[in-house]
Amino acid sequence: MMVKQCFGSAKVPLSPAVRAGDFVYVSGQVPVRDDGTFVSGGIAEQTEQVLENVKAVLKLAGCTMDDVVKTTAWIADARDFSGFNAAYGSYFPKDPPARSTVESRLMLDIKVEIEAVAYKPL
Repeated sequence: MMVKQCFGSAKVPLSPAVRAGDFVYVSGQVPVRDDGTFVSGGIAEQTEQVLENVKAVLKLAGCTMDDVVKTTAWIADARDFSGFNAAYGSYFPKDPPARSTVESRLMLDIKVEIEAVAYKPL
């Protein structure tokens, strides 16, 4: 089952999330607001927006952040890792999911992108 997009007006060939059995795979989310504008702040502000977007997509699939078992994060500058980690940690205060974080040049002029995998039995 594919989840329909709930925000932004991006015309890209992907689904915000796809359910495969008991797993929900959330596509990489970027720091874009509901109106399609990008958050221009630092790593903390961008990470918060990205995770709000992850949360919104999960909700459409009947999941919450508590259902997330794995994330992959890309940050544009490894020197931002501590600010990223602080913002990220506030969304997973207890039993955080497994995570991979890499420094990478991103497709847009942004500081962070995060994808998630949630487990929620049907």
